[in-house]
Amino acid sequence: MNDISFRTEVHEQIGKIGSADIVVGIPSFNNARTIGHVVRAVQAGLAKYFPDHKAVIVNSDGGSSDGTTDVVQNTSVDDFSAILLHHRILPISKIAFPYSGIPGKGSAFRSIFEIAQTLGAKACVVVDSDLRSITPEWIELLVKPVLEGGFDYVAPLYHRHKFDGTITNSIVYPLTRALYGKRVRQPIGGDFGFSGRLAQFYLTKDVWQTDVARFGIDIWMTTTAIANGFKVAQSFLGAKIHDAKDPGADLSSMLYQVVSATFELMEGYAEVWTPIRGSAPATTFGFEYTVGLEQVNVNTARMLNLFREGLKNLSEIWLDILGTGDFREVERLGTLADGEFSFPIGLWTRVIYDYAIAFHQKKMSPEHLIKSLTPLYLGKTASFILSAEHMEGYEAEAEIEKLCLEFENNKDYLVTSWK
Repeated sequence: MNDISFRTEVHEQIGKIGSADIVVGIPSFNNARTIGHVVRAVQAGLAKYFPDHKAVIVNSDGGSSDGTTDVVQNTSVDDFSAILLHHRILPISKIAFPYSGIPGKGSAFRSIFEIAQTLGAKACVVVDSDLRSITPEWIELLVKPVLEGGFDYVAPLYHRHKFDGTITNSIVYPLTRALYGKRVRQPIGGDFGFSGRLAQFYLTKDVWQTDVARFGIDIWMTTTAIANGFKVAQSFLGAKIHDAKDPGADLSSMLYQVVSATFELMEGYAEVWTPIRGSAPATTFGFEYTVGLEQVNVNTARMLNLFREGLKNLSEIWLDILGTGDFREVERLGTLADGEFSFPIGLWTRVIYDYAIAFHQKKMSPEHLIKSLTPLYLGKTASFILSAEHMEGYEAEAEIEKLCLEFENNKDYLVTSWK
C-alpha cells in the first residue's frame, strides 16, 4: 500500500476481504445524525443493482466524537426482500476507520483510493455523509456508466434549490466550463463514480499536502479527469437535499480552498485550456424529473453589508487587481440601496478572470488574495438572490446559463492576459 499508514486492524480487514469489484467510500466528520441513512441506501443499491459483484463500503472518518463510525458499523437494511428482485449472492463488507493526513475531505478520499487500489476495484463511488435525499438508485447511476459504459468519471447532476450551491453557480461551474469546454453542471457536487483506473491515476499525483486535501478535492478530481482525457459523463440523481449552508454565513474557508484549488489547476493545465473555445454537453445518464426542494434561507442584507465593508477596507487591493475602470464600477455598486443592487455578469466575469491572472502573477499570497475576493463574491451572490427571488427553478437556471456564456465569450480576455 503506498504511503498511507492504516492501523493494524484496518490492514487485517483489507487482507481478509482480499479483492472487490466495487468500493463505495463515505467520508465523514460528526455525521452520526445522517450517515445511517446514507449507509442503508448504499447497501440497498449494491444489493439491488449489483447482486453478483463483490462490494465494500469504506467509511473514512475525520475523528468524529459523536459516534459516526459506530453508526456505520451497526447500520444494516432490515428487510432486503422489500427492495430486491434478485437474491444477493455475496455479502457487503464494511470498513470504518479514522484516516491520517491533513484534516479534510481530500485526505479521507485518498484513503478510499488506496483501499480501492489495494482491493483491485473496477468501479468506485464516493457519496457525502450528510445526504438526506440519497436513494439506492444513486449507486446504480454512478456505477453502471463505469462498469458497463466504459466511462472513467461520472459527476452528479441534481436539482438543487436555486439558492443552494452558490460557489458552484457563480464561480466553479462557469469557470470550469469555459476553461475545459465540458458542461459538467456539478463539478464539486460531492458524489461521484469513477473507475479503478482513474483512482490509481489520482494516487500518482503529489497533491496531498495542498488544499486538495481539504475542500479542493472535488474540483481537483473533476478537472484532473477532464484535462487528462478520461471519459467523463454525468448522471441525474434527483434532488440534492443535505445540510445546506447560508451563503452569507462564514464560507470564507471553503471559498478559499475551492477557488485556490481551481486556480492552481489552471497553472498545471494551461496548455490544455488556453486553446479551447466554447463548450460541449457531457453525456448524461438518468431520467430527469421534477422534484420538490427544501427552502434555503439567506440573509442578503448581511451579505451586502459585508460587500460594502470590503469596499472600505480592500479598495487598494481591488484597484490593483481589477484596474481603474472595473474598480470604479464596483465603487458605484457600493452606493446602491439593497433593493437596487445588481452586479452585472460581464463585470463579475472580469473579476474572476482578473483574480485568476493575479493568482498566476503571484501578486500576493494566495490566501490573502482569495480572501479579498470574498466580499465581491457575497455581493454577486446577493445580487443573484435578489433578482431570482420570485423566479422558478428553471428561470434561475437560465440566468446561470447566461453567466456561463459570458465566461465563454470573454475567454480571450483571460488568455491574452495570461503571460
